[in-house]
Amino acid sequence: MFEGFSTARGVVRSLRIYYGNRSRAAAMDRLYGGFVRRGDLVFDIGAHVGDRVASFRRLGARVVAVEPQPALARVLKLFYGRNSEVSIETKAVGRRAGTISMMINIDNPTVSSASPAFVAAACQAPGWEGQRWTKSVTMPLTSLDVLIDKYGTPAFIKIDVEGFEEEALAGLTRAVAALSFEFTTIQRDVALACIERCIAIGYTRFNAALGETQSFANAEWVDGQEITRWLTTLPRAANSGDIYASLA
Repeated sequence: MFEGFSTARGVVRSLRIYYGNRSRAAAMDRLYGGFVRRGDLVFDIGAHVGDRVASFRRLGARVVAVEPQPALARVLKLFYGRNSEVSIETKAVGRRAGTISMMINIDNPTVSSASPAFVAAACQAPGWEGQRWTKSVTMPLTSLDVLIDKYGTPAFIKIDVEGFEEEALAGLTRAVAALSFEFTTIQRDVALACIERCIAIGYTRFNAALGETQSFANAEWVDGQEITRWLTTLPRAANSGDIYASLA
């Protein structure tokens, strides 16, 4: 009973944060509008409560929303389950299909993770005080290549999977036009590995957005070496953001 109440409270808090700010939504549409056109297919990997799904739909895209957590998947189905342009996959995404154990943060489900290294790093980090991962569930695991085989090639892939981004990108063997992945300064090595993976499969242009600013940190797109330097010198207090990779 108390576990269910805590999860519901965490979900409501996330809904208030991610859906309650019109200017943030407008900024998000401007940012993603640089990658997404009406009729495009988009993958939202780690869809959480679906605020990015909402933005992609406002831009006229078809969306595959992937979210393994049952509580958050229920929110997605409530909001988008009757929308024929949104497909919901209740799975985690890694380098290959199978199953995986996911560590659930009952009070704050949007930071639940399939990465033990992420949980360990967060437990020791300033700014993450009070976060607890007290439950583990086994979830089905798919890969980006499998999703592409099933739904087609997306114009854009957004990846936000709490420290599991490197594993998700390992399951992508063919570059799409553009993608983004979340980084945290408590696990900078994961983001650096993601940049290396992007370069290996053909991405040549990079940019970044800090936190929830929904705007690029660099005036111009840069190469892999420069975005690596930028990330390496970023102050730890910057905390998190998203790195964008584009073919052109």
